[in-house]
Amino acid sequence: MGIVVVEICDGSLINSINLEEILESKYPEVSVLENTCLSFCGMCAKRPYAIVNGKRIFAKTAEECLKKIEEHIEKELAIYA
Repeated sequence: MGIVVVEICDGSLINSINLEEILESKYPEVSVLENTCLSFCGMCAKRPYAIVNGKRIFAKTAEECLKKIEEHIEKELAIYA
């Protein structure tokens, strides 16, 4: 398991991109976990989102969300640098 955990809901709009492949190939310290539900009822159908080390990250598009997720990952990894 990585030192940064990105959780996604299997029904989230973020799934329009292959988040797991993108993040785990770019950041070996990251683990992407897909769950059936993250208990943010309805959010997955409204906008792309993920939870990065316990913090909810969301945006209007999957690409914007990916950028925000990567920024948060960089901040988290800076702690261990």
